[in-house]
Amino acid sequence: MRILQRYVLMDLLRVFSLLLLGLTIMLVFVGVIGEATKSGLGPAQIIRILPYIIPSLLPYTIPATLLLTVCVVYGRMSGDQEITATKAAGINVMAVLWPAFVLGAVLSLSTLLLTDQIIPWSRFNIQKIITLAMEDIFMEMLRTRNQVNDIDHGIAITVIGVDGKKLITPTFRYTPVGGNALTIQAQEATVKFDIVKLEAVLQLYRGHIETPGGGTTWFERETLTFPLPTQVEEPRARDITIQAIREELAGVAKKRNDLEHRQITTIAFALTEGDFDRLSIPEFQNYAPEMERLNARYNRLVTEIHSRIALACSSFFFIFLGSPFAILQARRQFLTNFMICFMPIILVYYPVVLLTMDLGKNDAINPAWGVWTGNVLLCAAGVVVLRKVLRH
Repeated sequence: MRILQRYVLMDLLRVFSLLLLGLTIMLVFVGVIGEATKSGLGPAQIIRILPYIIPSLLPYTIPATLLLTVCVVYGRMSGDQEITATKAAGINVMAVLWPAFVLGAVLSLSTLLLTDQIIPWSRFNIQKIITLAMEDIFMEMLRTRNQVNDIDHGIAITVIGVDGKKLITPTFRYTPVGGNALTIQAQEATVKFDIVKLEAVLQLYRGHIETPGGGTTWFERETLTFPLPTQVEEPRARDITIQAIREELAGVAKKRNDLEHRQITTIAFALTEGDFDRLSIPEFQNYAPEMERLNARYNRLVTEIHSRIALACSSFFFIFLGSPFAILQARRQFLTNFMICFMPIILVYYPVVLLTMDLGKNDAINPAWGVWTGNVLLCAAGVVVLRKVLRH
């Protein structure tokens, strides 16, 4: 029996590896083109981000590839009457299915590791490469045009020249919305992009500041920061680890408690002193929007934790349904098996998953069980199909 299970497992691994490689290569080019188009990367940057894009695609390719794999392997075995021969030899069908179930469980754990550890690390490195590319583009624009204008943030920088990373005689002009311009001139300066704080740090040496009021302040060294261009996005919940999410959850919970205590204290003092006008001041009126924002962030983070685990486990449930289904169909046309099995998943499973995630983020359901609804449906369908296979 071990020989049979080893034969099935090796067949599964062989087909899965080939299919995963082909599908990943196809999607990598799509991912690279999309990332390059959005960020304006050159060939050198595209080559550098290529190794980091692959892990980001695997959580999406692994479940579908696993389903296609079991449709290929078990569809062929059933179509060639190998399953019938196994039953005639007195071997339970579960002995043939166990390798697929074990593979699904292992890949589910691997997917969770990918989404929790490797993908956040990959996204950080992609963003780092993009930021460095933006820094190179920024310096090249100053070198060729002697100026950079960021109209969205009201920032304009002009220079006499650029020597490596050094700006020669720079002039920094900042114009806030509806305000007067602030001008800073220096003999030289350096610029560094900070990916963690999402800002550019400008170090100016030996110059003066002209304030809107007409005053002038001289300095030997001055540090200015301004936001990076809008292409750089703040890290999303999906791009940080579960440990970091739990730490942020603790911080959000503390802010909610502090805000609630301040609100209760304000109400208590207002009622005690009869100062009802205090309840209409802007500070008190801002309590509700701030609490709503904190609650929304808390719900998104909690939903992210549970949905990340549930989606990682989908690989196992795909196999749990697909393996007996391919045997039951007894067809060698694996694409037919795959489409018959995958279409209900597209039409039912993924809409249910997206709906429950949205409801969890809106605090309409408890994400601890809500995001598992899709997997429960797959499991129920798998049990029905598996019982038919074991019976016949």
